Amino acid sequence: MSDPTVKLLTLLNVSAAKPPNPKRQRLVPSNLEDATPTKARKLGGLRSKAREVEREAREAAVESEGASGRGESKDDETARGPEESKAEEKLEEEDKDDDSPQDAFTAHFGPTPSHLTAASTAASLTPSSWTSASISLPELGKVSRLTLPDSPTPPLSSTIAPKLAASAASSALHTALLNMLGSYQDLLYTRTTIDDHETLREASCLHIHNHLQKTRRRVLKNNERLAHAASSSADTPPALDQGFTRPKALILLPFRNSALRWLQTFMRLSPTQQTEHKSRLHNEYGLPQGTVDKLVSAPRGTYPDDHVDTFAGNIDDNFRMGIKVTRKSLKLFSEFYSSDVIVSSPLGLKMLFEKDKNADYLSSIEILAIDQLDAITMQNWEHLQEVFSYLNVLPKDPHGCDFSRVKPWYLDNKAKHLRQTLLFSSYETPEIRALFSRQLVNVAGKIRTETRYDGVLADVPKGIKQTFTRFECSSLVDEPDARFKYFTEKTLPSLLKSAVASSSTMIFVPSYFDYVRVRNHMRKTPGVDFVALNEYSTNQDISRARQAFFAGKKPFLLLTERFHFFRRYKIRGSLTHVLYALPDHADYYPEILSFPFADAEADVDEGDVSARVLFSRADWLRLERVVGTKDAKEMVKEGGEERFTFV
Repeated sequence: MSDPTVKLLTLLNVSAAKPPNPKRQRLVPSNLEDATPTKARKLGGLRSKAREVEREAREAAVESEGASGRGESKDDETARGPEESKAEEKLEEEDKDDDSPQDAFTAHFGPTPSHLTAASTAASLTPSSWTSASISLPELGKVSRLTLPDSPTPPLSSTIAPKLAASAASSALHTALLNMLGSYQDLLYTRTTIDDHETLREASCLHIHNHLQKTRRRVLKNNERLAHAASSSADTPPALDQGFTRPKALILLPFRNSALRWLQTFMRLSPTQQTEHKSRLHNEYGLPQGTVDKLVSAPRGTYPDDHVDTFAGNIDDNFRMGIKVTRKSLKLFSEFYSSDVIVSSPLGLKMLFEKDKNADYLSSIEILAIDQLDAITMQNWEHLQEVFSYLNVLPKDPHGCDFSRVKPWYLDNKAKHLRQTLLFSSYETPEIRALFSRQLVNVAGKIRTETRYDGVLADVPKGIKQTFTRFECSSLVDEPDARFKYFTEKTLPSLLKSAVASSSTMIFVPSYFDYVRVRNHMRKTPGVDFVALNEYSTNQDISRARQAFFAGKKPFLLLTERFHFFRRYKIRGSLTHVLYALPDHADYYPEILSFPFADAEADVDEGDVSARVLFSRADWLRLERVVGTKDAKEMVKEGGEERFTFV
């Protein structure tokens, strides 16, 4: 059953074998006084009957409007009243160029995109087939644009409906982002800051709203065309305007507080008149009423700004929600198969995969947005990789799909080659780069921002001696073993031989897997007495370890980057700092070297504090963020020095 053709034929057979669901017709009398009053009086009188009829009519209207991805039925469309028809005509007038071949939406997601060829889809799967060119874009600076051979480069422009654009704040960065997103190319943006984060969210939400509106209008136009053709018995070309399932956009976020911000922006920019389940949103994604968030209430400067921005609010990482967008309302917490947008954490979807053994609701995703990738790397990266494995896969069940209206490239299992993926992070890691290179196969091309770093050495207290030592490795596969060998055979023995470095020494290990390996080795090494802290340590273990290290009862402290990411403690008692590898978050480097001066009463001389850093050429991304791009190039140069000292 691995052959897509066999899967599709099986799906069609199953769909044909299932009897159609009978449609329930809601009869709304033109005059409520004409409604049969006998049963109404028994149930509480004519007013109860009138309210019931009105409620059912409203529900029917709302349900009939939810046609973003699957399409509205002919009965729903033809039953529209004059007001609804005028509203649709107004929407059509706002985006009258939707059907133009020059429109990016039509060119990219139409039934037969010209750039979706057998050659382009095959080439997109091979990272070496992409051609990279460095260009400069307004407000975005230097970026790398990756294209496929003989594939046209879409223009960087966006056509936003006036009703949507009017509700958004306008800035140069906002306009530049919208133009880039409107080209339907993939994007890796690694310059996210606290100040421009809302601009990124706003541009992305506008782009998703615009995409949903264009999809919905295309379906409604085709519904009307098919209805006229049926009434006149005229031949009409097929309406290929749908996917297998309704959800068209997926937004992945690390915590509930992140989801709340995105949803608030999405609701604010929505052209709909009402939003359902707002109170439930704040109850489930905010803090309980009366709760005081110590990160927010603490004086400015108590905690780093990026830590407050990441962890203020509800930081539960297991959540998922569907959003149904209709012409008049936006319904939160809708069932996935009736939703237009899915907002979730990687863990939230992972738990659902294990429960349902099915992820057909991800089969027709056309826009994927992942925010705060730097925070997601501090969670379980495998959860995100598993989500990608379920994206744009042929569904196992038909779910009421009208296969006569499914776009051909969905049936050919090529949807992933048109899906637009948006990745946002404050910095880049090897995992993020690998995701960009291997999982993003959009034939329209992809763009990656480039950044030249000045480094953070200026933030390190003056007078601290910092020694960077490069070790060699034959390949990236052997790099972890080479690092471990260098540490166990050279770094650790030299620490034990030194009277100064054999006490008050902190060993920082970014990776938890390396941490376990180093911890096990240190346990077996005679003369090494240490305490260890990681992201799974309990409050009691943390308190006991910190006290023992500060009092000098334990000469070594071993900790992970994830521990510092989640806790952000200022650990006292360290003088020698050994970095098994540089942290992904560059600001952690000067923070760690500032630990000895956290206690104002401690009289510590800068000359007594030192740092030893291990690095290889594979650490380029981390190294340039810490020492700066210019110095990093010299430090990884082939045949150059292996030891570098900064004071």
